[in-house]
Amino acid sequence: MTRSDPPGSEASTWVEVSRGALAHNVHQFLSILGPDVRLGAVVKANAYGHGLVEVSRVFLDAGAHWLCVNALYEAEALRGAGIDAPIYVMGSVTPRDAVAAVRLGCRVVVYRDDVVIALSNAASAAGAQPVPVHIKIETGNNRQGLLPADAIAMARRVGDLPGVTLEGLTSHYADIEDTTDHRFARRQLDLFREVAGEIAADFGPVPVLHFSNSAAAMLWPETHLDMIRPGISLYGMWPSKETYVSALVHRVNPMELRPALTWKTRIAQIKDLAPGESVGYGRSFRATHPMRLAVLSVGYYDGYDRGLGNHAQVLVGDELAPLVGRVCMNMVMVDVTHVRDVTLDQEVILLASDAEGVVSADRLAEWSGTINYEVTTRINERVERRLVD
Repeated sequence: MTRSDPPGSEASTWVEVSRGALAHNVHQFLSILGPDVRLGAVVKANAYGHGLVEVSRVFLDAGAHWLCVNALYEAEALRGAGIDAPIYVMGSVTPRDAVAAVRLGCRVVVYRDDVVIALSNAASAAGAQPVPVHIKIETGNNRQGLLPADAIAMARRVGDLPGVTLEGLTSHYADIEDTTDHRFARRQLDLFREVAGEIAADFGPVPVLHFSNSAAAMLWPETHLDMIRPGISLYGMWPSKETYVSALVHRVNPMELRPALTWKTRIAQIKDLAPGESVGYGRSFRATHPMRLAVLSVGYYDGYDRGLGNHAQVLVGDELAPLVGRVCMNMVMVDVTHVRDVTLDQEVILLASDAEGVVSADRLAEWSGTINYEVTTRINERVERRLVD
């Protein structure tokens, strides 16, 4: 895992990732799948901030079948670490990436003719096995993907070219997490099935149909198809409150998820503040009484959101301590006036793995006006990740 400090020094900020929680979440998803349904674990964006290579190994050991990444550099890191599991690249691949995709043995999402041709040429030139490609069908999200008629035409082109083979069809939901009204999502699924049926009628069955993210996988077994692609919930977090409410409606017992990530830092300095003194840039906080201040070795460069200034809290021992002043590039200040026995270099919890806790990813997301995905994903990759039991 990446290090935040030189070898041999004491880390100023680091992340602890629970191996047991990750494995538990994989088992929760496997328990709802049919015997022939694959689990493609989404590990893009440094495994949602948890650590790409180490987390991928845990997921595979726990029973995940594929790894899903966004970019070839992630596949390169996984192959470089000796991971030989199937890797599906879900993000943008350009013609110049074709040789690397062939070398790494990746499955690739396609929606551009020039990419399909480049993959065909690269595999043929290398004498390699045909590249398994997955056509992205546009069903209403309007990001990647081809309209139905164009997707059918691309399937025809793939069938005519050497060096590529049509392994999968895929799409992505636009509005399944932020609502309890899933009519639009169901229309997307219906359209996807219709197009997949037309392609199968012309070219035979396509081996891997996949559409289901965390929310869909938990709510609707009929969306599992041949593979599910859970992301955020493999890390123990619900996609949204609306998804949890929907789960209560659709399932007697919602899936038990265990957050895996705890983010810590240390106290670098302790100082006393007199009434009227201000703290930090812009003097956005002023003391109204004698205070004791602790300076922590973490800031927005590390991924601790600047919007948390004067809003968030941290755990010092068993006590909550509020942030005072703005979040700086490499440090923050907290009020520890009420905390007993505060010491230099003491560990402080910025984000706790307890889903119900006051410093959970969901709570930090509320304080900074974002989502739990972004809170963990934005933790700088230079911050050391440590697997713990």
